[in-house]
Amino acid sequence: METQNRRFYGSLSTFQWFIFLLANSVALPIVIGGIFHLSMEEVSTLMQRTFLVVGLSSFIQGWLGHRYPIADGPAGSWVSVFVILADVAVRQGQSLKETLQILEGGFIIAGVLLLLLGLSGYFYRLLFLFTPLVTGSFLLILALQLSGVFMKGMIALQGEASLPDYGTAAISFGVFILVILLSVRGKGWIKNYAVLIGILSGWLLYTLLGKSSSTLSTNESWVKLPDIFAWGNPQFNAGIIITAILFTFILVSNTIAAVSAVSQVVPEAPRQLKETLNRGGIVGGISHLLCALFSAIGVVPLPVSAGFIRLTEQTRIRPFLVACLALSGISLVPVIVNFLALLPGPIATAALLASFVQMIGIAFQSILRETLDQRRLTILGITLLISIGLMFLPSTAFQGLPSILQYVLSNGLLVGTMIVILLEQLWKAEQA
Repeated sequence: METQNRRFYGSLSTFQWFIFLLANSVALPIVIGGIFHLSMEEVSTLMQRTFLVVGLSSFIQGWLGHRYPIADGPAGSWVSVFVILADVAVRQGQSLKETLQILEGGFIIAGVLLLLLGLSGYFYRLLFLFTPLVTGSFLLILALQLSGVFMKGMIALQGEASLPDYGTAAISFGVFILVILLSVRGKGWIKNYAVLIGILSGWLLYTLLGKSSSTLSTNESWVKLPDIFAWGNPQFNAGIIITAILFTFILVSNTIAAVSAVSQVVPEAPRQLKETLNRGGIVGGISHLLCALFSAIGVVPLPVSAGFIRLTEQTRIRPFLVACLALSGISLVPVIVNFLALLPGPIATAALLASFVQMIGIAFQSILRETLDQRRLTILGITLLISIGLMFLPSTAFQGLPSILQYVLSNGLLVGTMIVILLEQLWKAEQA
């Protein structure tokens, strides 16, 4: 009986990880499809390739890379690069398809740089840049930047919609509150599966109220292999080369922040951090090369995984690895991909936002690991004021600048991370 219970709860853990991986993967391909005016079929195949890359990348990281149960997922920070380059292409009369090919080139450059950093050991050597203040600030800015994206998703204010859908918003906030309540007040398995219960309840209510307008396509073959270089052969230019080099620092900080955050919530024997980070860098490089090969959105280890683990207390690696393989496997079956694509975006983003509540807590814990003296308070204040201020500027604010500067200055996360790293290194603490 005890063995059966273990298997049952192990299956639930795997399913919940699967839903978490899916929820992190399903929304951004739809966003990119809208930005680049992709057809429904192109969005569906992009979703298929994204599921495949997310599953493979997460599995390889958990098995051979950093070896933590950290979900890889499409990076919101990479999406900002897509948005800026698409905007530049439209204003300069360039082809959007060519822009996607340039982005493939950017993934290749970033992938090669991450591979070199991991293989040479310099990935770990960059660790001195990422103090508790830097890591905490990065997690905090990331949560705040993505909260805006998620909030728009929860009230169905995406695409061509100019006004919120208040019925959808009510369901989404109901899911958000339900997940928080179950994770705080729930006992036993109810607490552990709060995210799963929230998503399934919201999805059911969403369907019963007639909010779901999508239909399940059945005119597909049983198995479909993903296309290679679906956007065309990669292209390179000076702008994407500089962008990818700068962006590699964000990818490094993303990996370090994710590993640091998850290591705080996964109880286990101490690890060799040097090997853990270098392996994570190598696999991160492989993941970006896979993204270029399969024309998917760049994936990164998601720091929000720490919030999910704390919320659900799912710390074991085996259910996570099985869920990763399952996501890669179902990506080859179009009928299943189309069904999973019916998961309402507002419900998925509501459950993810609940995980970000925990991530903000982890960010403050990281910041407070060292005494907040006048120096650190000033650095934190400058970083937050400038990075968050940039998020409120209109998209046309830097229109007259070169495309590389448009990307950098339009990305509050990148600017904030660079500011806090520079101030931490240049403004040294006074010796007692």
